[in-house]
Parts: sequence; structure tokens; C-alpha cells
Amino acid sequence: MPQTIAVLDFGSQLTQVIARRIREAQVYSKIYHFSTTAAQLRADGVAGIILSGGPQSVYAKQAPHPDRAIFELGVPVLGICYGVQLMGHFLGGTVAHSKAREYGHGELTLTKKSPLFTGLPKRLRVWNSHGDKLTQLPPGFRAVGTTENSPFAAIEDTKRHFHGIQFHPEVFHTERGADMIRNFLLGVCGVKQEWTTKDFIAQSVEKIRAQVGKGRVLLGLSGGVDSSVAAALLHKAIGKQLTCVFVDNGLLRKGERAAVEKLYGDHFKIDLRVADASKLFLRRLKGVTEPEQKRKIIGRTFVEVFEKSLKSIKGSAEFLAQGTLYPDVIESVSIQGNPASLIKTHHNVGGLPARMKLKLVEPLRELFKDEVRRVGEALGLPKEVVWRQPFPGPGLGVRVMGDITEPKLEILRNADAVLQEEMMASGHYWKVWQSFCVFLPVQTVGVFGDERTYDYVIALRIVESTDAMTADWAKLPHEVLQKISSRITNEVRGVGRVVYDVSSKPPATIEWE
Repeated sequence: MPQTIAVLDFGSQLTQVIARRIREAQVYSKIYHFSTTAAQLRADGVAGIILSGGPQSVYAKQAPHPDRAIFELGVPVLGICYGVQLMGHFLGGTVAHSKAREYGHGELTLTKKSPLFTGLPKRLRVWNSHGDKLTQLPPGFRAVGTTENSPFAAIEDTKRHFHGIQFHPEVFHTERGADMIRNFLLGVCGVKQEWTTKDFIAQSVEKIRAQVGKGRVLLGLSGGVDSSVAAALLHKAIGKQLTCVFVDNGLLRKGERAAVEKLYGDHFKIDLRVADASKLFLRRLKGVTEPEQKRKIIGRTFVEVFEKSLKSIKGSAEFLAQGTLYPDVIESVSIQGNPASLIKTHHNVGGLPARMKLKLVEPLRELFKDEVRRVGEALGLPKEVVWRQPFPGPGLGVRVMGDITEPKLEILRNADAVLQEEMMASGHYWKVWQSFCVFLPVQTVGVFGDERTYDYVIALRIVESTDAMTADWAKLPHEVLQKISSRITNEVRGVGRVVYDVSSKPPATIEWE
């Protein structure tokens, strides 16, 4: 087993991003509950500890606090944001509410040499998100970096190998943040780069076989990256014990069903069953406008259709597999019981009806999309599957704003088909994280030929990202956007206007609902 870096989770929605950055450096990481004892960490042989950020104040009544003994284990510790405040609070420093809450970009100025910042320039743009800050250092510490609002933005105790930073190095908004984490891993902790995609696959195959045994597994195959890689991983582990079901929910992209049947049924020879439930989904969604209600209806109906699919499979299925990824989990529930804020319900996350008596298998639950793509490549999946852009489980149901009708879905499908064609033709499809259309229930005046029109609006959402936790809108060439807009308004009946979403995440989410 490779050396382990422990990430103590204090409820930050970025905890798994920290773990992911560690894995990017080919070092094994494991997330632990904030209350994990020092004795347990010692027994696990951790080579270093990172204290995550969190939404609480260290002085709050319900604030998550670690076992104080972790600071006596003799291993390096890095505190990030709330983590550095905990370090200061526990080791004799002072934390206080900041007069000016720091959120967003700031500038870090390095004032002294530090192993955490080896090879980095003296000034760096960093990402802040905190309301409290250190106002007095613990004994043995010194400041090595400042920001506009904090003289203690970066601190260290080199004798004990303790480091703390008030900003978030794990997000891409922080310049050279990955290098800071790598410096901590390799330079401070002295661990070796021994963790690879092949290691993950080998471990996952072992876990799947141990969990499933000789049982049969049912997987909902959408044709997207997540379910495809999950299917390949499960097939490698259990072979013919896997049956895939494709549900046509009436909320698919243009030509989606035919493409899935051709690729998986004909080419990969997977045991694929198609369930046409489009009328059922659309009937239940009729008149529903609230996003969370849409997601819950789609999720419940999806489970029901799966339940019926069980009857057509020889030998009862004991497990339901899902291509759930970490962003789905962290935006839906608090990981390991910590107080991360709920953003939205994901159709893959949550319990199954007791009557189904199925156990969940989620082999990709701790991965981000780019990691999933690397796993897919290592499993031999073709480029067009591995590098396909993400598509939400609820489908176009969360891309039609307001109530869902078949005419609106048809407009959205046709507009989205034009967008994808032009993204492919221009070569930008493979360069961005996601590109899709959103149907807006807004009609505006226009002119088509000599006639006055009163048609709907389509919004283009095209973003760049690597993990879906943060994203920025793509700066596409104007001529590409112009061609997309022109084609949609000319070729898609019912659309009179095209707008471009220039919101970043945060504060906006990638999907509109």
C-alpha cells in the first residue's frame, strides 16, 4: 500500500478537490471524518495531514473540532482556511471575525522563504473564502505571506513541519495552487509518487468482486461518460453478471436512443435492455416548474422503471450500479456526515425504495470527471465515449426552464443539435468542459423576412472546467458564436433570439436548474 496523506473533512465542499489534487500528484489520499482519532491515524500510518476548509467559525457552538492529539503525531500538517484557523486556535493563537470578509480573488505576497512555496514567484493571485482570520500567531509560528486583509495569510512552524494558509490552493482560481500542494507532499512530507489510475482500477475491481460476489448487477446506461466507464469497470470485474438498462425518458438529446443501441448493443455486445418510458415521464412532469420537484419526479420515475425492468431479467438482480461521481455527491449531501451546504438533489444520490431490496454499487463515487476519463482510457473505451461532454441524469428536464412540454423539448433538441455540430466543426467541442442549450420560457419580438415574430429564447451555456466544482464561461471566437446563433434562429422553428451565459461557477452553477 502506498504512503497515505490524510485529509480531515470539516464540511468544506472542496474537501474532495484537495484529495483529487493529491492524487494528481500520484500520491494516495484518504478522506477522514474530522473527529477521527490520532490513534487511528497513527494506526493507518499516515505520512501527513491536511485540515480542510469548512463553513463554520472555530468558536461556533456546533463547530467541528479535531482530536487535539493529531498535532502530537510527529507528522507534517497543512491547515487550509478553516484548517489554519483551527491550527491557530488549538496551538495557542487567536482567531477573530474579520471586518471585511474575504471572498474571491486576492493577492498573496510572500515575505519569507518557505518550503511550501519553493520555486514560486513572490506575488500570486489566490482564492479566498472566509469570514474569520488569525490575529495572533501560536508560539513557534512565523508569517511567510500576507494578503490585503491578512498579515498571516501564510504561516509555518518549520520545526514541527506545520503549515497554514488562509486561502484555497486546491481551486484553479489560485495561481500555482497545485504546486503548493505538491511542495507539501514531496518537500515537506517526503512521500513518493506511487498512486496511478491502474492502481485505482485494480482496487476497484477487488472491491466490486468482494461486494457483489456471485450476484447480478443492474446498471442504468445513459451512453454518457460516467455510466459507460462504470459499465466497463463492472464488466471487467464481474463480466456476464452485469445487465445494462437504457431508459428512454423522453428527455434525451436528438438521436440519443439510436446511438446507444448501436454502440452498446451492436458494437460492445453488452446485455442491453431498452425501456421506453417517455410518455410516463412527460405525463408526470406536466405542469411542474420547480427544479427540485422536477428532479425528484424524474428520480422516482427512473427507479420505478428500473423496478419493472427487473421482471424481464432472468435471475433476480441483487445490486443496482450507478455512475455517481463526487460532484454529484457533494452537491447533494454532506460527505461523511459533515455540514456542507446542500445545493441540489442529484438523481443518482440517495436511498432506494426498501421494496426493491437492491444494494447500491457506485465504483466511481470518489472520482471527478477528468479522473473518470483517465480510467475509461485505461479500460480501452473509445475517444468518442471517454471524452464526451457531461450530460445531467435528469436530461433535458433541467434544461427546459418552467413547465416541460413536447414542443419545447423538440425546440431544445434541435437547437442543441446545431450547437453540437458547430462545436465539433470548429474543434471547440473537445476543448471545453460542457456546451449545451437552455430553453427559456420567454418570448421576444423579432423579424423574420417581412413578418413580425414572437418566439422563444435559447441560452447557450459553454464552460471550461476540469472537475465541475469550479468553472468559467468559454471565450469562444465571435465568428463561432455568430454562426451558432445564426443557424439556430434560421433553422429551428420557434426560436427568435439566442443569448450567451457569461456566468462563472461560483457563484452560478453550470446547469441552470
